[in-house]
Amino acid sequence: MGALASNQLSWDVLQFAAFLVVLLAATPILGGYMARVFSGHKTLLDPVLRPVERLLYRLAGVDEKEDMDWKRYAAALLVFNGLGMLAVYLLQRVQGVLPLNPQGFGAVPRSLAFNTAASFVTNTNWQAYSGETTMSYLTQMMGLAVQNFLSAATGIAVALALIRGLVRRSARGIGNFWVDLTRSVLWVLLPLSLVLALVLVSQGVVQTLSPYRTVQTLEGGSQTLALGPVASQEAIKELGTNGGGFFNANSAHPFENPTPLTNFLEMLAIFLIPAALTYTFGNMVGDTRQGWTLLFAMLLLFGVTLAVAYTSERAGTPQLAALGVAAPTAMEGKEVRFGIGNSILFADVTTSASCGAVNAMHDSLTPLAGLVTLLNMMLGEVVFGGVGAGLYGILLFALLTVFIVGLMVGRTPEYLGKKIEPYEMKMATVGVLLPAVLILLGSAIAAVSKAGVSSLLNPGPHGLTEILYAFSSGSGNNGSAFAGLNANTLFYNLGIGLAMLGGRFGVILPVLAIAGSLAGKKAAPAGPGTFPTTGWLFTTVLAGVIVVLGALTFFPALSLGPIVEHLTMWAGR
Repeated sequence: MGALASNQLSWDVLQFAAFLVVLLAATPILGGYMARVFSGHKTLLDPVLRPVERLLYRLAGVDEKEDMDWKRYAAALLVFNGLGMLAVYLLQRVQGVLPLNPQGFGAVPRSLAFNTAASFVTNTNWQAYSGETTMSYLTQMMGLAVQNFLSAATGIAVALALIRGLVRRSARGIGNFWVDLTRSVLWVLLPLSLVLALVLVSQGVVQTLSPYRTVQTLEGGSQTLALGPVASQEAIKELGTNGGGFFNANSAHPFENPTPLTNFLEMLAIFLIPAALTYTFGNMVGDTRQGWTLLFAMLLLFGVTLAVAYTSERAGTPQLAALGVAAPTAMEGKEVRFGIGNSILFADVTTSASCGAVNAMHDSLTPLAGLVTLLNMMLGEVVFGGVGAGLYGILLFALLTVFIVGLMVGRTPEYLGKKIEPYEMKMATVGVLLPAVLILLGSAIAAVSKAGVSSLLNPGPHGLTEILYAFSSGSGNNGSAFAGLNANTLFYNLGIGLAMLGGRFGVILPVLAIAGSLAGKKAAPAGPGTFPTTGWLFTTVLAGVIVVLGALTFFPALSLGPIVEHLTMWAGR
């Protein structure tokens, strides 16, 4: 058994290393390509996509040369996403009379339809429903999958606006939202999704419009196999850091994630664009070291959380050990196809990247491993984070870091030559703290209200962790669920729905305000007193600021949840 455990440890570490090596190798390739796309340089796809792009602008009446100030950019973004949310809501409410509904599913209830519409428009993809028993094929494709593309493209657009704010000098405009949105979909998300979907189909992921099939089991009974256009939604689900599964079991379902190769590719797809955008950022600001610094800060935090979660899960629990279950083989809540290593890697990836896809049930993780998934979301989804959202989120922390360092050394804080003044700090503070307020306020109301606790299946600290996880997932726009909590109630549908909207647009608006403010400033050349924002010193300080802010904000809540549960577990209770 000892040799088996040692071999498994070596194999898991090798897979972790392979994952990071492939990710780092792909980062400058995709990041450089996106920099060309969004800087207006020619690419190999231009002959095919430029005519399509021009046609879309002509049909929509968009002037692609218009340079919007931040308020107009924000207004376009809010109107577009508001209309998208309305469309998804109405589609769910009338799906019963629409085609491509072979199972005859009726209208989605009002509160659940609101929650789901808010979820997919905000790139959260929190699912208080079971996909295979609730949504028609048409709703899955025309409503949810379309928003997977558009919400991811919205995140990229906001990141681009902030980059332009840092790059431009004495300018009013920060770009054109419609152009950023369109090019994100056509040049980045669609081609990558097409390639990944084809690979997934080749590995056995389902892609069909046929009705569900009823088959006979080996025991002589019958079982209904849910089918559908899964591969096409699975690809953008991961690449767009959406996370909304076609089936209730998400990426633990063999029709969504059938092989070790698909499991590896899906994890890679989750991190691919967020990692590459750091290189895009460095390229567009004229110093790729800036991008690598942000990436290594993300990797530093990711490596620590992965080590903690994996060590805790391999150690198992005294209760299972007493039943004769050896620690390294404790597989509760995990797929035997993937094992502990790939289950923990997937859990850390999905909660670090604001994705929400799962291949194991987080509710069954050891308390410390569950704490890691919870803390990843509480830190602001900046350890890679969502597509675009991770980049502008960690840039908010970078501005806070240079401001704090500037106060310590008595100099005016600067970032990329732009002075960081009280207005930027106020907006950055709002962007960083608003999700935390939503998490703690929503969890507090749920924990003391009958409507909140009536849905809990577990009492005590584990039940509190379930509530904290639900509001962290919603406010952080992650979307993964801890299980053990019935979230399909009026209280949670409305509460988490509002938290998702606040956590998304309550951060986007301050980011765009900062972009507009910085774009209007002149840049000062670096001097002897300028704090360098590249290198390991800034990487470490930036990571430290993120952790300290998260610890100060959430330590009391975590102490009452997973930390207490961990201590009682080892006390044999």
